[in-house]
Amino acid sequence: MRFLADIPDSDVEWLDALAAGQGVSRAELVRRAVASYRADASGDAIDNAFGIWRDRADIGDGLKYQRRLRGKRE
Repeated sequence: MRFLADIPDSDVEWLDALAAGQGVSRAELVRRAVASYRADASGDAIDNAFGIWRDRADIGDGLKYQRRLRGKRE
């Protein structure tokens, strides 16, 4: 489905530069933005992010990792 939207010129220029940098079309960026916004608005973003770091071998114990990042003693 197609639709018409008024977007400020500065935002269109920014979208075009971003699209060129990512090698995708402006329309693809807008589709991705809508999908991301929809996931955030529906709460799906939290569900999608759950366990995202589970395969990271460099973190180990989560509390120790947090303390190390914050410069606190374990």
